[in-house]
Amino acid sequence: MESPMVTIHDVAKAAGVSISTVSYALSGKRSISATTRTRIDRAIADLDYRPHAAARMLAGARTNILALSAPLRQDGHLPTHMRFVSAVVAASRAHDYDVLLLATDDEVSGIRRVGSSSLVDGVVMMGVATGDERLPIVRDLALPAAFIGVPGDVDDIACVDLDFAAAAREAVDRIADLGHRVVGMIGHPPSYLERQTGFIERFDQALEREAAAKGVRIVRRWAGLERGAGRSAVDELLAEAPQLTAVLFHCNEPVVEEAERRLLELGVDVPGQVSLFAAAASYDPSRLEIPLSGITLPLEDMCRRAVEAVFAAVDGRPAPDVTLLEPRFEDRGSLIPAP
Repeated sequence: MESPMVTIHDVAKAAGVSISTVSYALSGKRSISATTRTRIDRAIADLDYRPHAAARMLAGARTNILALSAPLRQDGHLPTHMRFVSAVVAASRAHDYDVLLLATDDEVSGIRRVGSSSLVDGVVMMGVATGDERLPIVRDLALPAAFIGVPGDVDDIACVDLDFAAAAREAVDRIADLGHRVVGMIGHPPSYLERQTGFIERFDQALEREAAAKGVRIVRRWAGLERGAGRSAVDELLAEAPQLTAVLFHCNEPVVEEAERRLLELGVDVPGQVSLFAAAASYDPSRLEIPLSGITLPLEDMCRRAVEAVFAAVDGRPAPDVTLLEPRFEDRGSLIPAP
């Protein structure tokens, strides 16, 4: 019978240290004492542990391929999804690397397959959940990795994302400072919340706290990707809160386009009667029928930084654990003082 695979958990237990300490010893991202390193080295030797990164360094070989774990879900917006994929590919090609796309809903098996068989030198992961199941897999395999997003509490894997909490606070502050007190919010599909999508949770929690602090009432609608979702969201917001004077968009481009068209159909003066704000837009807000003031997602920068972090781990160089990019506001005339 084949013996079970030795994991990083086994090494940590044998050495009497935490899993993160073993990870630091393997990656070199943080210094550890000589005594601790000796215990870890002895445990690795005794257990015949073969982590992915160490095996690569011993063999002196690379595949020049990165894996991109990019699960394509039914509620996903394909154009936005492919913008991320294209940005990761472009950043990888700058280093003469190809990209192997792992696009199935089963996020775990693909990474385990390519990591344990050394098909790739590292992996970039997108579509991140707060309790992401891929995190323990890349730890077990000691696979050079980076998340485009933040999977809950993590201190040993590189993560790059927009600071969505700061984006939510800035959105509320700018809207409140202009005198708006009843604000509609059109968000991503409710299924994003159900599966604990990290950026949605961070944005929504910060939005709620800041709105309460500023005395702003937020009326929410979660819009799917079906045709008419943006139109329906506008109708429902105006029916529930006819006194609203601003709408905050935290959703995909087709929903925003439909919402704008519906406001124009209803004869609503934008921004005279209702101001509009795009929060963390994954699209170009300047090219919409009504150009939107707000915060644009630094998508290319996020992807580039994540790829660079993986290459740092592959080379044995230290990489930042969590990088949150500061939101940047651009005024395009759609946000003015409340009437």
